[in-house]
This record gives sequence, structure tokens and C-alpha cells, in this order.
Amino acid sequence: MLATAQHSEQDRELDGDLDRGTNSVAPGTTRTCALTRDLKPVSELIRFVVGPAGEAVPDIKRKLPGRGIWITSTRAAIAEAVKRNVFARGFKRDVRVARDLAAATEQLLERSALDALAMAGKGGRVVGGFAKVEAALDRDDVLALIHASDAAADGKRKLDAALHRREHEKPREIAVIGAFSGAQLDLALHRPNVVHAALLAGPGAETFLARVLRLERFRNSPDAVSANAPTDGAPGHNLGQSSE
Repeated sequence: MLATAQHSEQDRELDGDLDRGTNSVAPGTTRTCALTRDLKPVSELIRFVVGPAGEAVPDIKRKLPGRGIWITSTRAAIAEAVKRNVFARGFKRDVRVARDLAAATEQLLERSALDALAMAGKGGRVVGGFAKVEAALDRDDVLALIHASDAAADGKRKLDAALHRREHEKPREIAVIGAFSGAQLDLALHRPNVVHAALLAGPGAETFLARVLRLERFRNSPDAVSANAPTDGAPGHNLGQSSE
């Protein structure tokens, strides 16, 4: 880790905020936030590159070509970076920056999480329907309980209560996710009227959990996410779940 940090500092001294392209982004890499000047793991940052029209483009998957700069992965940080003209300074050139860049970045993170949910659904790792979800909570391979953000409070309370009873009987960490609307869940899972669902372990499931965590950290802050939330795909609690 020390060697990685030293390498990142050397990059910064030689090239300012610009990285050396996607080949330099290995697991565990650290980068300096162009806004706060804090050295952080890339998992806590969002990479931006300059697009063909000279615009700042969020590189959510860290795969876009060209040299990039890194901003702390929160909506507030990106909004502040836009306000302070951090992108032009970081890229050392004129850059077109959309005023709603923070909102556009959030939409990309949201889409990324829903794409992972769609893959889990295609792999048969998502159970839908109130009765089936309630029964699935008894399974050892359930990783998350998903509620549509616009689901009725009564249904959410009943399933949350069932989950808590089962956790008391068999202690385990199961995430509760309420980050997406029913319409978004319908589209991702290619089925109508998805109000509640259970996520089972398997292909795509851990990826979905990790991306939901990333989305919630962006919307709020790391401190706003439960200590039991998944890290690198491990299950946790209360991701995007509003209290009622």
C-alpha cells in the first residue's frame, strides 16, 4: 500500500491531477481527488475523461480511453468541482462541463446497478412476489430484500418484520434495498409490478450489491451507509431504504 501511495504521489508531481490512462488503474490503486486533494482508493472516487466534443465525461467503469482526473464519489463533491472549475484546471485545457454533471453521474451509477440486477434476474437469482419473497427469507442463500421505493408502507413493514424475526433465529447479514422505483425494477427484471423481491447468491448478485453501495455513497456519504453495508460485494443492511 505504501508503494502504491508513493507511486500515486509521483504521478501527481509529474502530471498534476492527470492519470496515465486506464492501464494505470489496478485494484487497490489510490488517486488524489482533484477537488479535495485527499489521497483515496479508486473505489471512493469517480474518474472523468474529456469526450470527443471536449466535454467532461464520467468514466463509471474506469475503461474509457484517454487520461483522466478523479473526484470524490459524492454528488456534493462533483457539484462543488463544477462550481470551482476543477475540470479545466485538472485537464489543463478548456473543458465543457454540464451544470447537471452530478445528476448525470448519479444516473449512470443508477443504470450500472440496475444492469447488474438485470443480470442477476436473468440468472434466476431474483425472486419476486410478496409470498415468494417472504418464503425466500428462510433460505440460506438470500443476500438482500428489495423494496420498490414507492411500495406501500404496510407491505414493507411486514416483510421487514419477517426478516428481523428470521435474523433473530439465525443471525446473518441481509441487505435491505429501497433505492429504485417499481418502474425501474420492472424494466430491469422484465416483469410487471415488481414491488418486493429477494436477491439470492449467485452470478451478478454480489456485483449488484457493490454497485448499490456505490450509488448510495454517492447520494449520501460513506458515513450515511450502515456499517453492515456490503464491502466489495458482501451483504449488509439498509441500502437506499428510507425509514417510515
